[in-house]
Amino acid sequence: MAGLVLGSGGVALVPIGWYFSHMLWIVAIALFFVGLVRTMGSEQWSGSPAPAPRRARLQALASLLPAVAALAVAGPAAAETHTRPLYDGAAHGSGHWRYERVSVDTDGRVAVYNTREPRISVHLPDRARANGAAVVMLPGGGLRVLGMGRELQREVDAFVANGIAVIVLEYRTLQIDPDTLARPPRPAPAGGAPIAFPRRAIRNGNANPSPDDPALNEVLRLATADGQAALRLAHEKAAEWHLDRARIGMIGTSAGGGVAFGALLSDGPPETKPDFVVSIFGPALQDVAASADAPPLFLVTEADHGPVTDGLLALLSIWKGAGRRAELHVYEVPNFSMTVDLWGARLFEWMREQAIIPR
Repeated sequence: MAGLVLGSGGVALVPIGWYFSHMLWIVAIALFFVGLVRTMGSEQWSGSPAPAPRRARLQALASLLPAVAALAVAGPAAAETHTRPLYDGAAHGSGHWRYERVSVDTDGRVAVYNTREPRISVHLPDRARANGAAVVMLPGGGLRVLGMGRELQREVDAFVANGIAVIVLEYRTLQIDPDTLARPPRPAPAGGAPIAFPRRAIRNGNANPSPDDPALNEVLRLATADGQAALRLAHEKAAEWHLDRARIGMIGTSAGGGVAFGALLSDGPPETKPDFVVSIFGPALQDVAASADAPPLFLVTEADHGPVTDGLLALLSIWKGAGRRAELHVYEVPNFSMTVDLWGARLFEWMREQAIIPR
């Protein structure tokens, strides 16, 4: 979320968290001094000793000072947030698409449809906290929609709090008639069983559920190009954004993981390839081969996510078979219920172990 929009070419945003974090410590300091004045009272200024209950209240107020000071020093996690188009001109390959972008906000869950002009949202840590690492963050949605709401922002905040810059990429997705989006979905049957995913043979690490769909294949190609362009831009802006060009990776959720692997496996110069890949229930959507210099992988999935689980198991096997670094976590939790609270702590520890961020 953002509070102030500035500029014209790009849109500079001041995050709501900035206001909140500053107002919080200002209010805390004000409350501290109000309580102090009320507690001391006029007789305190006369030199008479404070009664025991009043002394206890003074001690309690004094104990708040470290927390108040910490809030004042900490400030906002993100020193700068801004959005801009991914490309300087029109995105190549989608100029003929007819449907306009649609954003639907349902209680903080934001779904974005019909992206045809990709854009990025850049979240830079405070300079005192930044360590030079960065991720291009790829939301999920089956290449048909992008989940850009509250949970995505919580992931952004977690990375920024660990000194990692985040570049959220709104990549191109399948064109969907907006009239169909206005129709209410059919309600799920009460007490129905969880979604059962059909089994699918995973060959060469490819877990693409629609390999023969030309429209989805074209969107995957364009989304992969967007992912590589975002990495290239991060390299170009490394000095301005204070990034280390050797520590720019990708994190993708669901189909976003497939886009990340697409960027890694497709042809392109080194600056279009991630230095590490984090995939949250997002398998590869194309044939996989681990090169001799394949980057480290951190993979997370649910135990019963059908071909997604199988696809990530296959990726782990391919990477380890090539002698490359990879780590997989399989959680016995309902599908689509995982949040950064579940896997975040281990991810950031893994990033320290891989020397992506400092210990």
